[in-house]
Amino acid sequence: MSTTPATTVLRPHAEDVYAEELAALRAADHDRPKPPNWHLSPWATVTYLLGGKLDNGFEIEPKYIGQRRLMEIAVATLATDRALLLLGVPGTAKSWVSEHLTAAISGRSDLLVQGTAGTSEDAIRYSWNYARLIAEGPSLGALVPSPLFKGMKEGRLVRLEELTRIPSDVQDTLITMLSEKVLPIPELSTEVQATSGFNVIATANDRDKGVNELSSALRRRFNTVVLPLPNSAEEEVRIVQTRVEKQGKALQLPAEAPALEQIGRLVTIFRELRSGVTENGKTKLKSPSGTLSTGEAISVMNSGLALAAYFGDGSLRAHDLAAGLTGAVVKDPVQDRTIWLEYLETVVKERDGWKDLYRACREVVE
Repeated sequence: MSTTPATTVLRPHAEDVYAEELAALRAADHDRPKPPNWHLSPWATVTYLLGGKLDNGFEIEPKYIGQRRLMEIAVATLATDRALLLLGVPGTAKSWVSEHLTAAISGRSDLLVQGTAGTSEDAIRYSWNYARLIAEGPSLGALVPSPLFKGMKEGRLVRLEELTRIPSDVQDTLITMLSEKVLPIPELSTEVQATSGFNVIATANDRDKGVNELSSALRRRFNTVVLPLPNSAEEEVRIVQTRVEKQGKALQLPAEAPALEQIGRLVTIFRELRSGVTENGKTKLKSPSGTLSTGEAISVMNSGLALAAYFGDGSLRAHDLAAGLTGAVVKDPVQDRTIWLEYLETVVKERDGWKDLYRACREVVE
């Protein structure tokens, strides 16, 4: 008799994955000042993001590895009447930080607007259930609230992804909501006033300059925190290692955790090509068109682990890494391919212990 396997949520919300940590922080957070309608105090929120040990010995896993001051500024901003804009190149954990901030402060991170060129004003304000609208006329029952509408009414944080991808005229819908903390509903001659705890965390890619620039009026409603790429190779290796191990378990990949040597080689290549110089400073390099961010390094490692798990012996080797690595570097089939080949010949080939990676990458690119 066959049985149907139990379904597993592929990408659980942060508040579900880290429910035990959030509960432990709430228990330890009873004597610290807390803004209205916040589930955790600013101190506990930053501890949740950066990790640490509570007085009772409970370990909080770090979600963000980087400058503490940036997280303190972000959290302090959300306690004021200004919204927060997380800015940075792709792969600098903007969405990741946004989700965890929302989970810690509001207890739930499900109020989300995904910005695209097709995002309409309805997605920011509200829309209508047209069957009920025709049957009943304009009424609260016929109104379909947006995530921002719900956030204002319930006093919760709302995540707004890729703000600069949203058309400029739709962006400006946010101005009244962020400055006056009110959402007019002219069809019903009423309005929704924001309750304590409401605020917005927006993210934007600073490589999207010129796509849909924020108006000066809207930009004034945000406090901007720039999330940088990791300062050191060691920090970046740690980030990649932590996230790959976590995602490998979530994806149930039957492969060993990648050796630090493999992660170190990948991170070194990304950092050198990003900066345009080898780590010893002796050789100048051309940079490819892609961002080669930490997030992309995590994806390359996960791709390599999948190859090792299902088409190898479960141990990540150079030929498992080579395909994803080459795909990450070579975005432009002409210009980037030339840059990659030059880097392989002048840097990778000459490094002690890197011959296996050199051969594997040459096989893929040729």
